[in-house]
Amino acid sequence: MRNLFVLLMVAFSLFSCQSERLPGNTDIAVEWEVVSNQVSEQALVRARFVISNNSGFTLDDANWVLYYNQSPRNIAFAGEQVKIEHINGDWYRMMPAPGFLLEPGQEIEILYEAGAWWIKESDAPAGLYFVFTDKNGNENILEALNYTILPFERPEQITRHNNDFMPIPTPENTFEENQGMSLLPGDELLTVVPSPVSVAKSGELVIFNEPLQVIYLPELEREAGMLAQILEEATGKKITTKPGTEAAAGSVLLSMGNVQVAGKNKEAYHLKVAADKTIIIEGSDASGVFYGIQSLLALFPVEGLLQKNPELILPVVTMEDAPRFGYRGLHIDVSRNFQTKETIKKVMDVMAFYKLNVLHFHLTEDEGWRLEIPSLPELTEVGGQRGHTTMDAAALHPAYGSGPFPNAQGSHGSGFYTREEYIDLLKYANERHIKVIPEVNLPGHARAALKAMEARYERFMAQGNEAAANEFRLIDPEETSEYFSAQSFKDNVVNVARESVYHFLETVLDEIIDMYTEADSPLDIVHIGGDEVPNGAWTSSPMIDELMAQWPDIDKPANMHIYFTRRALEIFKARNLRMGGWEEVGMYRNEKGAHAVYTDFAGGQLIPYAWNSLWGAQDLAYRFANANYPVVMCHVSNFYFDLAYNKDPKEPGLYWGGFVKTRNAWHYSPFYVFNTILRTNMGAPVDPETAYASMERLRADARKNILGLQAQMWSETIKGPEMLEHYLLPKITGLAESAWAPERRWETTADADLRQKQVEEDWNIFANTLGRKELPRLAWLSGGYQYRIPTPGAVIKDGLLHANVEFPGLVIRFTTDGSEPTPASNEYQSPVALGAVQVKLRAFDASGRGSSSVSLGIDD
Repeated sequence: MRNLFVLLMVAFSLFSCQSERLPGNTDIAVEWEVVSNQVSEQALVRARFVISNNSGFTLDDANWVLYYNQSPRNIAFAGEQVKIEHINGDWYRMMPAPGFLLEPGQEIEILYEAGAWWIKESDAPAGLYFVFTDKNGNENILEALNYTILPFERPEQITRHNNDFMPIPTPENTFEENQGMSLLPGDELLTVVPSPVSVAKSGELVIFNEPLQVIYLPELEREAGMLAQILEEATGKKITTKPGTEAAAGSVLLSMGNVQVAGKNKEAYHLKVAADKTIIIEGSDASGVFYGIQSLLALFPVEGLLQKNPELILPVVTMEDAPRFGYRGLHIDVSRNFQTKETIKKVMDVMAFYKLNVLHFHLTEDEGWRLEIPSLPELTEVGGQRGHTTMDAAALHPAYGSGPFPNAQGSHGSGFYTREEYIDLLKYANERHIKVIPEVNLPGHARAALKAMEARYERFMAQGNEAAANEFRLIDPEETSEYFSAQSFKDNVVNVARESVYHFLETVLDEIIDMYTEADSPLDIVHIGGDEVPNGAWTSSPMIDELMAQWPDIDKPANMHIYFTRRALEIFKARNLRMGGWEEVGMYRNEKGAHAVYTDFAGGQLIPYAWNSLWGAQDLAYRFANANYPVVMCHVSNFYFDLAYNKDPKEPGLYWGGFVKTRNAWHYSPFYVFNTILRTNMGAPVDPETAYASMERLRADARKNILGLQAQMWSETIKGPEMLEHYLLPKITGLAESAWAPERRWETTADADLRQKQVEEDWNIFANTLGRKELPRLAWLSGGYQYRIPTPGAVIKDGLLHANVEFPGLVIRFTTDGSEPTPASNEYQSPVALGAVQVKLRAFDASGRGSSSVSLGIDD
């Protein structure tokens, strides 16, 4: 099976040598655009393809099919000349209808309609390729490289039907949104992000002209080495280290002691920069020392870092600090689109700097299995690559534009971490005090595992070894259940009545545990996924029917996941592991068919990750905590970082749960969450006093069950490290502030007007800090990140150009000749008269990195 795709590609390429000349990759041009999202009283989108045949090859009704990926929608209508068919997941094909003919030099327009809407360029078809078939049935694949997505310019192209309350971003409404922002004096900025428990500054500065020496307790040798490396990168000077317990002028002392801050004695630290040129970092443990080092780095002047100033100028300061929550996590999905080991290490660097301590690693999905399990090589040989195939083959089809060829340049559909690479990642995480929680998705979201184990089954059956073939099989071959998952898959659920499913789970867990043991890395939680088992799964399975007869308390197939969870928990408990899962793992279908909290698994071993803050589930995390479940809060409306920053069609990302900016992650109150979920996913404003009046509040005695916060980075639209960093930064700073910093004053303010006033004041401080310190620092940290800089707002008032920006301290520059602004263009400082011109504006930070541009026409 490992050579399946290779064999298919050879067969396809042979066709090109024995038939009429085929088009080249650019000879057939394809255009696509959204015509309108408002074509009906129902939510329907009308789109169109235009196919232009610039080759010498005639396309008829039997010799071609166009395949592509697109965010799944039900196809309602596609005209009479072609049929557009959903195959599986986001995989579609366009097939010619009888009588179709497209001669050389001709073009055809294909109008079609689908459910819901498409409003962004990232919604467009991706990974297009033709499969041509000759009269003998031989096939040849041709990537459609001459493909154009026409711009989204008209309101009906960018508005989600009739109930979309979110405005289309313009310079004018962006200016209005930024009206509350103002440039603050430097001494009003946050000292470090995330905010410490306490900071005391003398107002003095101390200058270190000579290289600092790092003195450390022997058990802090690793932390001392990392600090020395940071100092060398910052100053360009060689830093020496030595064991010791006494501070000296021109040194940094790393020590541990009985440190307790705000009642916390884990990950706590004291930091003191004294006028006598001594720096002392004392931690309650090694993690506390490490976080004290990050705060010291945050004190380094940004200008000095960017200019590589050999002098180090620091404020005289005393800081006491400890985290609000012990769990401060970031979830990264590498299954939908793969990211390299080097990219993940760089993400860990910025996590560590902002004091996040958990990487939730989404390693398995319908679209990919990304971790080598040596005893089950098919998991990565089959599950680790995508390419053109058939729906029923034991292989993975293209997804998210990955294209027909598994390892094509620029495709992110294939790839996995070898055992050695994963151990290396674990060691890297250890050094940065980050726990890595692997996710192994079961019983749903398991298509990659299913297809891999079917390939294994076929291999052993071909050898006549039926026992080995069935050892890890995950399906009931007699099952005829029909279902449609949340991501539109028809075949992604394992059969939980099959005993080999649990043998599979045990085997995978044991190999993962061995990796952690070899890396000397802590492993106390493995995430099982457990979510989005679609309606209809297990409804027509002889294996399920037989098992349900033995378990009369399970009243319907939809509740068979309870049986799976119970069995999985036994496996986890035997290995001293707790089991994490998305919120559905702690729920069941009640007699009305509605989801309700299932209390039998409460008490500690099962950890629900509560993401749903929409559709009446805004209190679900509290219902879990009140039922004595430990809970990780990861609400979509605040912490789904794969959601687009805004509605601009060029701004990539999903938007099913709304739009998420840095402010959403910052404006979050874990214990009073209703006050910080203020819009629906369609942007309609919500009055929390009335909308959430009947919802369950978090009991005071249940606060201890809130383990912490986590942001999610799903990767359907993320291709490559630059996009990952764009989505992540600077949103991660808001998460860090919400998860680490002490409770903000506005979180407990009862009066809504006063609370909003405090929010605006505190956000202005945070935004100033981002614009003037954090963003330019990110241009230096770990070689620099591709963080997003917000576009300016601008309006014309009384003939004058007025401009502002979301993060004060960013410099706005403009041009009037149609060119793109650069760091050398005119700087906007105050309202200016420009005459009748077309103005382009961009925002820049101190490193010279800039935002995308916005345009504004000025009439006489």
